[in-house]
Amino acid sequence: MDSIKTSVHLLPIIFLMLLGKWSKAQNVYKLWEGIEKPYFKENNIEEYEEKNWGVLCTFNVTEPSLTVYKAKGKNLGKAVIIIPGGGYNCVAMRHEGYEVAEILSSQGITAAVLKYRIPDPKTSDQPHLVAHTDARRALALLREKSDQYEFDKNKVGLIGFSAGSHLATVVSLWQSENIEENPNYTGLIYGVTNLSEANQKWLEENVYFRKMKDNEIIQNRLIDLVSKNTPPAFLVHAYNDDVCFVEETILYSQKLTANKILVETHIFSEGGHGFGIGRKEDGTEQWISLFVNWIKTNNL
Repeated sequence: MDSIKTSVHLLPIIFLMLLGKWSKAQNVYKLWEGIEKPYFKENNIEEYEEKNWGVLCTFNVTEPSLTVYKAKGKNLGKAVIIIPGGGYNCVAMRHEGYEVAEILSSQGITAAVLKYRIPDPKTSDQPHLVAHTDARRALALLREKSDQYEFDKNKVGLIGFSAGSHLATVVSLWQSENIEENPNYTGLIYGVTNLSEANQKWLEENVYFRKMKDNEIIQNRLIDLVSKNTPPAFLVHAYNDDVCFVEETILYSQKLTANKILVETHIFSEGGHGFGIGRKEDGTEQWISLFVNWIKTNNL
């Protein structure tokens, strides 16, 4: 009986030790620490977490960061920045971020989760520029740490979900003059690539907070921006997605193929929208293994 009591008393200590070990497995970096934060406006907005669409999301992000998970086991020398979705209203950090990073790092890939600023005229004088500026900075920052995490800075990809997939597509197509800010490949999971009437309304209400100008409309016709310089892409969608329609993936895949860009596309019959790491019952849990195999096979 005494031994049982002792074991019970030790459980909280063991838990704390394990928690400490887990917390040291990741490093969190502020994107703009020591650097002027672009397009920032002084404000009293406070970040908070709350459930949205049934998953915990982070709202009012004004201090962007990158949480890096070191590759475990055999290091493949590759790195991926994960961009969670949230409609540009919040960031689904765990569901489409940390959970994905844990799996990828277990496969020997350095994985980093981006917490990007939410476009908001109260916190930025140019809200439509903050998210992709943060993503570019994340790419450059992670590459600065390539020696520390032992990966090839020329094998760094972006993988995005929903609005995060739209952001990953934007960053890959609106290429920076600084090559350190461009991805070598992308993973686009149930994303947005086409400027439909509904998508234009979504961007105007959640990113621009005004009517888009003619040049901005052209810039946001992402499919039309695909060229021979577009990075390779791995696309995933479900036919029954009623939020971001499967045509977004099909059209983008076709445009990449027409430009002779490496592309692999997986469309599941079921899965809906926002399945994250996937589910066994509809087969969507296969996509991460397929993605890892894709970057291994093609030496990305």
